[in-house]
Amino acid sequence: MNWNSYIKSFQSYLKIERGLSKNTLANYTFDLERLCAFLLENAISVSPEKISEETIQQFIYSVSKEVNARSQARIISGLKSFFSYLIFEDYRSDNPMELIEAPRIGRKLPDTLSLEDIDNLIAAIDLSKPEGERNRAMLETLYGCGLRVSEIISLKISDLFFDEGFIKITGKGNKQRFVPIAKATQKFIAFYKNNIRIHLNIVKGYEDTLFLNRRGKQLTRAMVFTIIKQLAVKINLSKTISPHTLRHSFATHLLENGADLRSIQLMLGHESITTTEIYVHLDRKHLTQIINKFHPRKM
Repeated sequence: MNWNSYIKSFQSYLKIERGLSKNTLANYTFDLERLCAFLLENAISVSPEKISEETIQQFIYSVSKEVNARSQARIISGLKSFFSYLIFEDYRSDNPMELIEAPRIGRKLPDTLSLEDIDNLIAAIDLSKPEGERNRAMLETLYGCGLRVSEIISLKISDLFFDEGFIKITGKGNKQRFVPIAKATQKFIAFYKNNIRIHLNIVKGYEDTLFLNRRGKQLTRAMVFTIIKQLAVKINLSKTISPHTLRHSFATHLLENGADLRSIQLMLGHESITTTEIYVHLDRKHLTQIINKFHPRKM
């Protein structure tokens, strides 16, 4: 097997057994191809089974001149996964990445909006136009359910379980989860679906897609970004925001109001609670209140 064969085998493993997203697969593949290019450029002929820690160190040192610390950390993480896979498949007995440490990077705290900011954004939507009702329903759902932009544009009518108070979301790696949806958000979706969407000339294949553009097709990610950015300009919001800002605000506001991290993790669809813990850094005052309220030695 040459490097390409190992990489294709690794891709199948990531896709089928680990259920990783297309973006993650593309990043891992790109980093491995970059390693192959380094070996070729330096006339180093070695297989994945035999490559040494020293050679990989040389590669990482070379890459460090071209990319930032966060990208270096991603490359190292991807290579560790690749060589762990080779061990799992009995191609190697050791991981040459074992002693290679990723650069320290600060954890970037997500931008959030206040409840007033969110109310102002939604109030700025022009409801005199048909797409206004769609945009209101969409923003209410993004914030009310903490969805990713990819999840909102792919949401299906058949995913709405309003009688049970949930919607079914297909997230990263095609993993599904049920997220609670408030009555108020249900009302906005129902109004859009029954009064606006019903009049669209829907293109074949999009009959079950909830949020559609004027041509009867699924909205694009770029369109959702544009809608939110235009509303931010309209209310003179100084922050640079995106659909993900509403997701961050959803999680932060839940935490501030007493929700536990495990529940927030399930609603956001985070695989690890470590990812959810970033929201703990956003409101120290809230943590002080938790200690004062629940710790047995609070007095």
